[in-house]
Amino acid sequence: MNRFKPFLMLLLLAGLALPGARAADYPEKPVRIVVPFPAGAAADAAMRVVARKLSDLWHQPVIIDNRPGVPGMQAVAAAPADGYTLLLGAGSGIVTAPLLSSKLAYNPARDFAPVGRVLINIPILTTHPSLNTHSVQELIALARKNPGSLNYSSSGNGSPGHLSMEMFQAATGTRMVQIPYKGGAPAVNELVGGHVQLGINAVPSVVQQIKAGKLTPLAVASAKRSRALPDVPTMAEAGVPGFEYDIWYALFAPARTPPEVIARASAMLQRALGDPEVASQLIAQGAEPAPTTSQELARFIQDDTARWAKLVKDRNLKLD
Repeated sequence: MNRFKPFLMLLLLAGLALPGARAADYPEKPVRIVVPFPAGAAADAAMRVVARKLSDLWHQPVIIDNRPGVPGMQAVAAAPADGYTLLLGAGSGIVTAPLLSSKLAYNPARDFAPVGRVLINIPILTTHPSLNTHSVQELIALARKNPGSLNYSSSGNGSPGHLSMEMFQAATGTRMVQIPYKGGAPAVNELVGGHVQLGINAVPSVVQQIKAGKLTPLAVASAKRSRALPDVPTMAEAGVPGFEYDIWYALFAPARTPPEVIARASAMLQRALGDPEVASQLIAQGAEPAPTTSQELARFIQDDTARWAKLVKDRNLKLD
């Protein structure tokens, strides 16, 4: 996967950039974080918790700028490389979208420099109570007995809900039908309403519906249980070994941002995420703080890209 090494190279090439800010004094003015999701979305809510702490640490306002979709990515790619415009990027936009489409209006490896991972939203497999399944093995048995009869919701082709269900079907030898919606909220709403039968969604998106008994939780897709729903087993515990998937979010700067500025932003991000109050608020939302250095994030992206590239190839998934 040599074509994904630009993320690591950006950390070196950034040193050639003319500094747009004195790193020792960074930040000297408000910092804008572009969130390519609607206000009120799970990632937006979590980033606002972190932004408040960053503002305290930086002694500067941190402004959340909601620009859903590709326009948000483009805005950061075109911003000055001085550390005052950052992006909350998701694995779906940074890793899987380039694998699924050759016609993106942005190029993550070319346009962005990693700053640090922020958090992980653990995905959870849930079913509508009407399906009357109470374990992953019951669901697998039902799906194998009736191939193509079960349907699941997603927030669109190529979304985490779609790709995680593709992974689930590949791991369990099942065949189900995707019902794509325009966004995570309608995908969850249709599942809660019983219009679709199951789905894999981030814990923050469904935790309240699970606690209210409106959805039946079967397993989380991460290696560890969710602290928000500690009684729900992992996929491995539920009998699907090797099924591990996390929905991750990280901060990125425009390419060629000076490495000293990236290092300072990364250090403060890690400090913010290490604050017990911040961690407590994120966990209460269903998110898991997951700080890394910029170099660790770059390596993580390479590994994540290699893993998803195999699934995309094996399942012949394309958006073009």
